[in-house]
Amino acid sequence: MTVDRKMDYLETVRSHLSSVVYPIQYLVNLPVKVGDWMSESLEARENLLKENAKLKAQNLLLKTHTQKYQSLALENQRLRGLIESPIRQGERVLVADFMAVEQESSSHKFILNKGSKNGVYIGQPIVDSSGVMGQVVHVGASSSTGMMITDSEHAIPVEVVRSGVRAIATGESIRQEMRLDYVPPESDIQEGDLLVSSGLGGHFPEGYPVGKVSEVSLHPGDNFMMIKVQPVANLAKAREVLLVWPSVSDVDIESDPGKVATR
Repeated sequence: MTVDRKMDYLETVRSHLSSVVYPIQYLVNLPVKVGDWMSESLEARENLLKENAKLKAQNLLLKTHTQKYQSLALENQRLRGLIESPIRQGERVLVADFMAVEQESSSHKFILNKGSKNGVYIGQPIVDSSGVMGQVVHVGASSSTGMMITDSEHAIPVEVVRSGVRAIATGESIRQEMRLDYVPPESDIQEGDLLVSSGLGGHFPEGYPVGKVSEVSLHPGDNFMMIKVQPVANLAKAREVLLVWPSVSDVDIESDPGKVATR
């Protein structure tokens, strides 16, 4: 050993032995290294799966918030439109939400989330941001039923803004429009004329937009013109409406709270 330490005679032998032993050691340690590598890979994969699931949840939450913000933006836009509706000074209004719409083709009625406890009364005008929507025909404690101006049972006195001609606009349920009844051929009514509520009968306040004349025709032998009217209110897409308390000068609510415009 002393000679070996001084002369390094066995260094060559050790070198050769190391070359032979190293592959054996590598093979012996290989399962341990493979196990460590697989453990690290599984741990990394598990971490990636957890991170991926977390990111998916955050993405879904962000999408939900975005949809909610978009919905709120649209609602604010609709409410701003109601604020800009043709309400006159001295008239009290209340915003009401749609709860349901009747699906019968011959009936155009809808349920609102305001009732007698809110002061709603039968015959009360209902408007949206563009014009007359209809009127209340039934009142419960917390809800009420409205009838659209296109319902076949609905009628409203109107006036042509351009010429001042007065008539009665009656609902046409199937066509989702209105018509003017008993208008003589000599009456000054043209396509495109704007019709507003005349205030006659004391049910609707004067001056609210109702519809525009879409067609005027006269068949030979007829005593009256056939006049079709397209409502200006957004009947198909309304989500919120305004319940109107007309000013005292327009109608005395207390004197006849149950009166409803009829044909």
